[in-house]
Amino acid sequence: MSTLFDCRDDSQLLPGMREARKAIARGQLVVMPTDTVYGIAADAFSASAVKALLEAKGRGRQSPPPVLVSGIPAMRALVAELPEPIERLVEAFWPGGLTIVLPAQPSLTWDLGETHGTVAVRMPDHHLARELLEETGPLAVSSANLTGMSAAVVAQDAKDMLGDSVTVYLDAGPAATGIASTIIDATSLVGGDDPLVRVLRDGAISREQLRTVLGDLLEPDPAEEPAAVDETAVAAEPAAGDQ
Repeated sequence: MSTLFDCRDDSQLLPGMREARKAIARGQLVVMPTDTVYGIAADAFSASAVKALLEAKGRGRQSPPPVLVSGIPAMRALVAELPEPIERLVEAFWPGGLTIVLPAQPSLTWDLGETHGTVAVRMPDHHLARELLEETGPLAVSSANLTGMSAAVVAQDAKDMLGDSVTVYLDAGPAATGIASTIIDATSLVGGDDPLVRVLRDGAISREQLRTVLGDLLEPDPAEEPAAVDETAVAAEPAAGDQ
């Protein structure tokens, strides 16, 4: 059975957070508010919990979830290296709607799916999300919806879709933006021959905002290039609703 806690009600906030922490510790799933959309969360270091998350959404291992962190120190523990340009991006846009893909720390023992040695990291701009993350550690978090359906911007919509596959729902009212995070691939900045940051998905942070920090390190926007420029190049895109 699942339980929904209205975290806008002081009498439900503390019990809800306590039950969420307990559920994560038991390898169960929690729906939590973020600044973008509601997310379905699991212990990032529990392979069975991550597997349950993917199954609840109807997704396979080829679509690994991003990892939410409470701050930059947690990010440094997850990535192999934090390049200086990405440090500037983090200072400019975290907490907020920017997910950054980097090579994962090779010593980590976890299984998020077919990540090819990378991890997608974000620090959410929501006080309840960060409070939970500070207490649980990094969480694998994907948008709280069934694959193919719109990401939930209110907790009840997530509950209607995910039902009892989730143990605890934390309701903090409508999501602030309802716009998924921008996802960038910065892996080539770590030992790559052609260091460029690629935008995998446009979202809350615009390309113009990214370019103010990255300058020429940000790949050109394909929409602004002549149609004749390598029309055959197609990159794999992450699922549209992800955090």
